[in-house]
Amino acid sequence: MSNNNEAGNSVKPGDTFTVAVAGKGGTGKTTVSGLVIRELVRREIGSVLAIDADPNSNLNELLGFEINGTIGQLEAKFNRADDVPAGMSKKRWIEYKLQQLIIEGRGKDLLVMGRGEGPDCYCSVNNILRNYLSNLRDNYDFVVLDNEAGLEHLSRRTTSGIDVLLTVCDPNPVALKAAERIDELVDELGIEITRNYLVLNEVPETLPEKTRDMVNELGIEVLGRIPKDENVRQLSWEARPLAELEDDSPAAEAVSRMVEEFVPESAKTLKQK
Repeated sequence: MSNNNEAGNSVKPGDTFTVAVAGKGGTGKTTVSGLVIRELVRREIGSVLAIDADPNSNLNELLGFEINGTIGQLEAKFNRADDVPAGMSKKRWIEYKLQQLIIEGRGKDLLVMGRGEGPDCYCSVNNILRNYLSNLRDNYDFVVLDNEAGLEHLSRRTTSGIDVLLTVCDPNPVALKAAERIDELVDELGIEITRNYLVLNEVPETLPEKTRDMVNELGIEVLGRIPKDENVRQLSWEARPLAELEDDSPAAEAVSRMVEEFVPESAKTLKQK
């Protein structure tokens, strides 16, 4: 099992703090990503870049953004040499196009990976994200990556160099087994993750005994429990962004406590300067 580094909550001022969210599909991974982004923006402690690295690409709906292009679409054009202007290198062209893909908003921006186009494109899409993310994130105080469900993002090392990994699962044995496999893969591949947490989503007030036992056996620190919240469900049904969620909503309060736990001390004082 991977261990948390207690020094991980202390970063140098000016560094970009990166949060990756992973987990089995259907556990509310993207919703948790959206709630973390909402809380960071609410605190006004720095600029936030949200990256939707899930091919399903629905984080934009939770953030209230319209997608104007994806890395997957960019990758398809990149494979056609005639789309690169004469006199411009492919490297310069793709950097220019990536900047155009960033959707700007109040307190947060969004970059969407999308799907690769064609049977052999998907790994290339991830390579583009990995190679250029380091340059992009230098412009932000926080980066939050909503990764695809499962383990593929880790095996391709898309999430290498992460301050906090949040593995989301509901109180379901299948989801907890998936969390265990993610934790094992982090160790096997030597992924650079400073702190690794488990986030229990949509949990009842009292966890079933079997669930408690499985969580204890995992050996991953539980960062927090997010209760079922009809306010979140209502916003989703009405296609309204999470920014409209009231601060005293149960899910918002739970995520606020989580962010308080892992956000670096240097960022907490930023608003006061």
